[in-house]
Amino acid sequence: MNSVNPKIAIVGSGAIGSYYGCRLANTGADVRFLLRSDLDAVRSSGRMRVQLPQSEIVVAAPQVYGTPEEIGPCDLVIIALKTTANGVFDKLIRPLLKEGTLLLTLQNGLGSDEQLAELFGAERVLGGLCFICVNRTAPGEILCIEPGAVAFGEFGRPISERLRAVVALFERAGVKCSASDNLAELRWKKLVWNVPFNGLAIAAGGITTDKILASPELENQVRALMAEVIEAAAKFGYVIPPAFIEKQISSTRPMGPYRPSSLIDYLDGREVEVESIWGEPLRRAKKAGAAVPRLEMLYALLKRLTMRSQ
Repeated sequence: MNSVNPKIAIVGSGAIGSYYGCRLANTGADVRFLLRSDLDAVRSSGRMRVQLPQSEIVVAAPQVYGTPEEIGPCDLVIIALKTTANGVFDKLIRPLLKEGTLLLTLQNGLGSDEQLAELFGAERVLGGLCFICVNRTAPGEILCIEPGAVAFGEFGRPISERLRAVVALFERAGVKCSASDNLAELRWKKLVWNVPFNGLAIAAGGITTDKILASPELENQVRALMAEVIEAAAKFGYVIPPAFIEKQISSTRPMGPYRPSSLIDYLDGREVEVESIWGEPLRRAKKAGAAVPRLEMLYALLKRLTMRSQ
């Protein structure tokens, strides 16, 4: 990757992709946004905007494109698509590749790293886990409630100099970052939050995180699901301390009436990331011998509910 002024493509310019793309562009980075439904609206407004808790970032005249061919080969491709769109990886990503192009996936759940590696080569793949509270409110308009942090890792490899260069790129953009030698462990840690809060927000009738935690019964379910995810992770050698549960819950309380991304997709009638967030972790957990009955029940319920919403 050209570490001086890398050409960066954002594939999946929703809440996550637009947020980090705008932060990078705000530092002068060469960021190209691949847009679909928002393209005309953003071109018309001539800007993209991120509203932060105490400030805002406005990117005037953002570089927005309707096809990857218009963007052309890049040094870094940041993938923030919903995993339900992974079937179009080849169509969207291959035109952006050249020798040395890095693929950084910020996607939820399990399975994307392996899919990207199979299609484009494991040597290209990096991952980032976004611990953030952010929503897209309108075309090119992003509301960030809690900036949080990003944890980065190489797919199947320890921390490298190129990973450190990506971390430095994000840090220059004002993003709190960390790097790990074990990307898979990071993914299981993210699931500790995603499995219960994304899942119960839908299963409990379309409710926000504050309402989940306002119910003693639902909070107990959150804790039980988190414990199952931690037990499953341990089967793969990833030790997540039980105190991590309280940390996740205490950090969620100040978010207020936050709508997790899966709830937004469900309420808007879009396909929900059921397989990557619940299905694939369940399959891997059972294969490893973990007892995850609550996860199994939640997965079955979400499959039924999301089928009816589409």
